[in-house]
Amino acid sequence: MAFDRTDTSNGNSSDKDTLLMLSGIALMVFGAGLILSNPGAQRLLSKVGVGNLGQGVLPDIERYLRLRSM
Repeated sequence: MAFDRTDTSNGNSSDKDTLLMLSGIALMVFGAGLILSNPGAQRLLSKVGVGNLGQGVLPDIERYLRLRSM
């Protein structure tokens, strides 16, 4: 069953779409914060070594940005 979306704002729904997209992103960030604040998740991430990932990737990003600026 198809659902037709009708708006009363002269057919322009970009404001509503933008609001829904940003609220979805905010909920995802909030949810990720709740998950990462859990001590069990923190222990798991420390075993995997996610903190060391940033140190390993940072030189590659700097090299990419230098090459891109040339």
